[in-house]
Amino acid sequence: MFEEQKVDLKPMSFQKIEQLIRKGVNIPSPLTLDVGDEVNIDQISGNGVKIYPGCRIYGEKTILSSGVQLGYEAPVTVENCQLGPKVELKGGYFKKSVFLEKASMGLGGQVREACLLEEQANGAHCVGLKHTILFPFVTLGSLINFCDCLMAGGTSRKDHSEVGSSYIHFNFTPEGDKTTASLIGDVPRGVMLNKPPIFLGGQGGMVGPLRMGYGNVVAAGSILRKDVDIEKQLIVGKSYAGKVVDLIPRAYPTLSRMVENNIIYIANLIALEQWYGQVRRRFFEHQEWGHLILAAILENLQIAREERMKRIKDMAAKMPVSPDKEKTRAKPRRAKQELYEKVKWLEELLAGDAGKTAGEEKRDTFLNALVKHKGEQGGNYIEVIQSLPPSVSAGGTQWLDAIVNLICEQAGNILPSLNMFKKYRSHLT
Repeated sequence: MFEEQKVDLKPMSFQKIEQLIRKGVNIPSPLTLDVGDEVNIDQISGNGVKIYPGCRIYGEKTILSSGVQLGYEAPVTVENCQLGPKVELKGGYFKKSVFLEKASMGLGGQVREACLLEEQANGAHCVGLKHTILFPFVTLGSLINFCDCLMAGGTSRKDHSEVGSSYIHFNFTPEGDKTTASLIGDVPRGVMLNKPPIFLGGQGGMVGPLRMGYGNVVAAGSILRKDVDIEKQLIVGKSYAGKVVDLIPRAYPTLSRMVENNIIYIANLIALEQWYGQVRRRFFEHQEWGHLILAAILENLQIAREERMKRIKDMAAKMPVSPDKEKTRAKPRRAKQELYEKVKWLEELLAGDAGKTAGEEKRDTFLNALVKHKGEQGGNYIEVIQSLPPSVSAGGTQWLDAIVNLICEQAGNILPSLNMFKKYRSHLT
């Protein structure tokens, strides 16, 4: 007779679901869940977390903080995401992104790599994001494609930057380029949470790369093709007359502006890295899994920076091939050749440590004032930043501006033929 053996009929997923239930996670229909073998149960809170039927949780880096709600409107798949307190993902697919306190997404969301939704940022149903950063309170309507953007502005959930329904950020050119990241607001002013909101009207679009100033209102149905970096404007997009003309492949008539806006975007990412490393880390220290969430944010910002540089390099590789009709135009040809030849120098600059040293004196003055204010006033991140005296906020903006300006100045020196940053510098000063 064969010796009888005991066989464990419970897959690892069921064992992990049992552990979650014992921790206090509310799982109304446990047999409908799938939890990956690699998921670390110790990074899922038992305090107020509720996982509705049909959800899937994957990834060893996944974090579900207290009060997280998954799948209320439809099943949710979470893969290596870090969710702060009281985040609600109501239905959809979410991968390698970070959601801070009370951020939320509605039914049919698709949030892919390197996204960061800060406190109370949110989207309604059927929103697609990738390499997108939303500052606190930013609100997206329904049926939106908003990849490769950073958006700031607003002071509360009642005074927030908003993107109307059926909006699209056009982030892919006919030449096959994605050097198209758009800056709606900016980092040096946006992080202070005291700027007027930006409104992008529904059934409209933005052709990246583009920059938009605070307090601007874009009429519904408008397609933006040019920067509007001044503030508090009402913008009504014009209709273009129909025409059929010869197509000149790889002409790049706005090459200087494209490269300039990409460098400004990367410089803002570098400034945001410093803000998280020097300022926000102080608020993550006492948060549940705060050090892991901070590490994930910094990793995503690095990935975003590398993505933008990759896209510049891909475009630069096309520069030696100039259209026949451009042979007599020396300046555009020289600018293209310069980008092609010096893109490695640009990459070294944008991957360097300029952000760590720029504006050191202004940084130290601001950080000292911040620490003192935080100690006296107390409160969470948003409460502390919004209650800073105006002179302190201005000092923080000056520090971050110094980072952006230094990087832009050095990039301009590398690529003089593109004649970049004149308008941007004058706008900042």
